[in-house]
Amino acid sequence: MTNDDGIFSTDGDILVLAATGKTGRRVVWRLREAGVPVRAASRSSEVAFDWTDSGTWGPALDGVRAVYLVAPEDPAPIGDFVASAVAAGTERFAVLSGHGIQHSGPGFGQGMAAAEEAVRGSGAAWTLIRPNNFFQNFTEDLWLEPVRSGRLALPIGTVPEPFVDAEDVAAVAVAALTGDGHDGQVYELSGPRAITFAEAARAIGEAAGREVRFEELTPEQYVGELLAQGIPKEFASLLDAMFALHRDGHTADVVDGVQRALGRPAADFHEWVRRTAETGVWA
Repeated sequence: MTNDDGIFSTDGDILVLAATGKTGRRVVWRLREAGVPVRAASRSSEVAFDWTDSGTWGPALDGVRAVYLVAPEDPAPIGDFVASAVAAGTERFAVLSGHGIQHSGPGFGQGMAAAEEAVRGSGAAWTLIRPNNFFQNFTEDLWLEPVRSGRLALPIGTVPEPFVDAEDVAAVAVAALTGDGHDGQVYELSGPRAITFAEAARAIGEAAGREVRFEELTPEQYVGELLAQGIPKEFASLLDAMFALHRDGHTADVVDGVQRALGRPAADFHEWVRRTAETGVWA
C-alpha cells in the first residue's frame, strides 16, 4: 500500500545493494530525497555487505522490507540471499538485470538471470529492471578513458544501441520499490532512439570540441587490448560476452519501459551529451 505521497508504506528500511555503483548511489539519493528510510550497502558503504560473506547478510537485512538487488556475476549465493531476505521479512524486490538477458549465453549475465529466477520463486513481490548500456558508461568507467584518448575501439560493428540514462534506471527502481502497480512487471529500459557506437563517439566528439574516433575490432583484438591494459582476464571475458549479446541484436530495439514505469519519455542521449560536455569531463 502507499501513503498520501504515493510512497510504499513499510515498517522498515529499503536495502540498496551496490550502493556505490552507478545506479545504486542514484537510488540511495532519490530515496533519501523522498524521505524514505534507506540502508546503503556495499563492501565500502555505511552498511557492510559482501556477497561472499553470508555473515554480513543478516545485519544488513534486519528490519528491511524491500531490497534493490544488484547481483554479483557469480550466481551461487543469490538464491540463499533471497531466501534469507524473505525469512527476515523482506516483502519486495526490485532487481537490476539487463535488456536481452534472456538471450545471454555462458560468460555474461548469469548472476542477473539467477536473481530474476530467485525473486520470481520467493513468494515476495518483485519487479525486474532490464536496462540497456548506460549513458554514464562514457563518463564513469568502461569508455571514459577511451573517449578522452580520442579512440573508442570495440567489437560491435553497426549494430545499434539505444543507450539509457542511469538516472532513468534509478527512477524506475525507486518507483518499483516505493509505489503501487509495479509488482510482477518486467521493465525493459532504453533511450528513445538507437544509435551506433560510431555515432555515439561522433556526437561526444562534436559536443566536446575534439575528435573521438570509433575503430572496429574483432573480438580477439578487443580481448587482447583489454588484457594489454591490465584488465583481469575474467572481466575481459565478461565484456567480450556482453558484446556478443549486442552483436546478435538482442539489445538493439528501442523499448518502452521508462514510459510504462514513470509515465514520461526516456532521456535522450544527444541532449545528455550536450549537457555533459559542458562539465568538461571529456576535456
